[in-house]
Amino acid sequence: MKKIIAFAGSDSKTSINKQLATYASSLVKNVSVEVLDLNDFEVSTYSINKEQVSGIEANAKRFYAKLEEADGVIISLAEHNGAYSAVFKSLFDWLSRINVKLFQNKPVLLMSTAPGPRGGQSVFEISEDRFPRHDANIVAKFRLPSFNDNFKEGTIINAEFNAELVEQAKLLEQAIQ
Repeated sequence: MKKIIAFAGSDSKTSINKQLATYASSLVKNVSVEVLDLNDFEVSTYSINKEQVSGIEANAKRFYAKLEEADGVIISLAEHNGAYSAVFKSLFDWLSRINVKLFQNKPVLLMSTAPGPRGGQSVFEISEDRFPRHDANIVAKFRLPSFNDNFKEGTIINAEFNAELVEQAKLLEQAIQ
């Protein structure tokens, strides 16, 4: 059976992006799913000095192994000051030192959400531009605006947004099969 990993670019214990990634993963059929929590892969801020002294951090290697074994990836990115969260950026930097093509041409459903009406648009656009340079095969995309108005009890309650995510999940499913 094909496998996907899903995660949020956040370490918040109540991450709205993790909630969205988890829900999206439930929409992809005929796959096994592993939802990852960045708190289980804590790394320091990337520094060439740290790498030269200590090598690649073990948690970055563990996360990279999860990417390697996956057939597809669901990422929902938190936006902090218009860009990646610090926790995601640090992990991303360490991963790129293992392999600059860290996504290994895996099909990716790229998402973001936020409490505001732009739904993390800035970080989404940054990632949409950046990730293909790291060999992400972005086959599906989704942004959910105004999370607190549109997501309740583990599901998207706005029918139009939900239908859009269902369609994007099908695109990921098709790309994996």
